[in-house]
Amino acid sequence: MFLKLEARVGIEPTHGAFAEPGLTTWLPRLSPTGVHPAGCGLSFKGLMQGLSFPKNWVKTDVMSQLPPFRIGLGYDIHTLISGRPCILGGVAIPCEVGPEGHSDADVLLHALADAIFGAAGLRDIGHYFPNTDPKIKGIRSSLIVQKAIQEVTQLGWRIGNVDIVLIGERPKIMLQVDEIKKSVANLLEISPAEVGLKATTNEGMDSLGQGKAIAVQAICLLYRS
Repeated sequence: MFLKLEARVGIEPTHGAFAEPGLTTWLPRLSPTGVHPAGCGLSFKGLMQGLSFPKNWVKTDVMSQLPPFRIGLGYDIHTLISGRPCILGGVAIPCEVGPEGHSDADVLLHALADAIFGAAGLRDIGHYFPNTDPKIKGIRSSLIVQKAIQEVTQLGWRIGNVDIVLIGERPKIMLQVDEIKKSVANLLEISPAEVGLKATTNEGMDSLGQGKAIAVQAICLLYRS
């Protein structure tokens, strides 16, 4: 069986709907008619040999092949100690222990902020809010998330949706799930329907399973504004 096509001569840049400057690659450019100029068929071997020459390749933007969205993953873990308030997603949770930390230790918002930063290829929250800085001692974690939103907005991104998993034996958040979702949605300026929130235990394993710590994983989708 033979394939019929035309390998156009010349090197020309092509741009997709979502093209961005900076990254390029080389791709074969073929005639949409699929007809060889000589009117004869080319074998697969001949086709590959023909495409091996630079004149038969065109320059195109790699970004033009990528969709206009990014995904980021965030993770944080805090020790639980007595006498600390337990704040998750900006909501105070009744509990005899709370996360220890330099800020208000909202582990949920910390993981969320890292997911937002990461989706845009930025540094983590420790870069923007080092725990060695006494000036931010006790800072509200909502300000950390707002900083993340500000940074990605300046790069042309907006938040689409987030999905969050809380891991630990305590506190129990079943009664506060809707309140936390609403709090996070208001902070991100999205709908509560675009905030996923789940909680699970660690089946008695390690510090999480023994109720000595709490961890959160978060995923964030960004899209071009």
